[in-house]
Amino acid sequence: MRLLPRSLFGRLVLILLGGLILVQFATAYINLAERDQLLYRAGGMRLAQQISDIVKLLDSLPAAERHKVVAVFDAPPLTVSLDRPRITARTGSGENDFAHSMFTAVLRFALGENAQVNVVRLEDAPASFRPGPRGGPPELPGMAMMPMMQGRSMERGMGPGFSPGGTFFTVQIALRDSTWVTFDSYVSPQATAVPLRLGLTLSILLGSVIALSLIAVRWVTGPLSKLAIAAEELGEDINRPPLPETGPSEAERAARAFNTMQRRLSRFIADRTRIFTAMSHDLKTPITRLRLRAELLEDEALRGKIVKDLEEMESMVTQTLDFMRDANTQEALQRVDAMALLESLQTDYQDTGSSVEIEGSVALPCRGRPLALRRCLTNLVDNAIRYGGRATIKVEDAADRLTIRVLDDGPGIPAQELDQAFEPFFRGEASRSRDTGGTGLGLGIARNIARAHGGDLVLRNRAEGGLEAMLTLPRIADTN
Repeated sequence: MRLLPRSLFGRLVLILLGGLILVQFATAYINLAERDQLLYRAGGMRLAQQISDIVKLLDSLPAAERHKVVAVFDAPPLTVSLDRPRITARTGSGENDFAHSMFTAVLRFALGENAQVNVVRLEDAPASFRPGPRGGPPELPGMAMMPMMQGRSMERGMGPGFSPGGTFFTVQIALRDSTWVTFDSYVSPQATAVPLRLGLTLSILLGSVIALSLIAVRWVTGPLSKLAIAAEELGEDINRPPLPETGPSEAERAARAFNTMQRRLSRFIADRTRIFTAMSHDLKTPITRLRLRAELLEDEALRGKIVKDLEEMESMVTQTLDFMRDANTQEALQRVDAMALLESLQTDYQDTGSSVEIEGSVALPCRGRPLALRRCLTNLVDNAIRYGGRATIKVEDAADRLTIRVLDDGPGIPAQELDQAFEPFFRGEASRSRDTGGTGLGLGIARNIARAHGGDLVLRNRAEGGLEAMLTLPRIADTN
């Protein structure tokens, strides 16, 4: 999926943080749900205790005195009546929900198991809670309105001042003389807002876990990033400093294996270079002797043919040695004015009568190996002039890379042979004449130079005819 991070660090962070955040939310939800239930139970227990106290007081009074006591307590959120008929049917809703069962249980606990209790949960505020004729809640003269009744909000179906989330109940309880007393009550949802301390605790816990997760993931993936960087730099410099063999055991083993591979490759390339250097030296000696002997020949035609063959042999030996040496990779990196290099190359070819045109320009210098880059471009231009008679160089300068295209008007190369053209001693035509075919090493050397700079060289046939060699060089950060 495109939304997933590509790096191992990003994916581990996404998995860890995503899982931790989900767990935190689930834990917070469970804790807050239990907290709400506890607060609701506490509110119900207070109301049940208040009802129990009123019932006990009424039981202790004669019937004639009860109405005076009821008049004192008859005010929302707990209205009391001795004149309401007994509820014979449970017309309320939600009798099996948590609020109803909880309130019934705590009420029976407060009154005793033998008490006759009938509890009905109401959807809306009861009629005794509705505003009086003056637009306000029922209020007895001289009684202060309870704090929860002082609000002015009016919810649908609820009296003024009642918070959303509370529950209305009608409770009927039988006194000792079988008189039924009716209570219209309201269980407040209590304080449902998350306490500051709880929110701060969860925030600190989540922040600490996120920070520790980022540190742990970075610590684990750091050696892998260093290994990837070292692998990329290995293609540019086989003699780069070895990786530090530190970190977790797996990372230490990987670094040790990488350093061992680098030492073996460096030793192999050095041995190979020494062998071909010795071969080049040993071959040049008999070639030089043959050239001296050829000069003694009186037949000029024969002498010219022999000298030409010797020059071709010497060129092949030199180019083979350059190919095996990866074309001057030991040359130090430095700032290179690519435009000046191209213009100098153009002047040299024009002095010999060859046509080379340059299109585009390079704004900023780049870092590279100037002799190696000149050799790479020379091979590409030579190839274009050899097969197309002329060369066109197109330059495309970007912030992250420099692209140089060398175009010719030659016959091109069959599509199936484009990759094969970089192999040593491959020639794009059947003839092996040096006048047209060369030694077959120029493109291979040019690509080695490009890859030694962290870039690449590719070939493709042009739609209008001819071949295009596209050299891509990355912009290497200037550390000077």
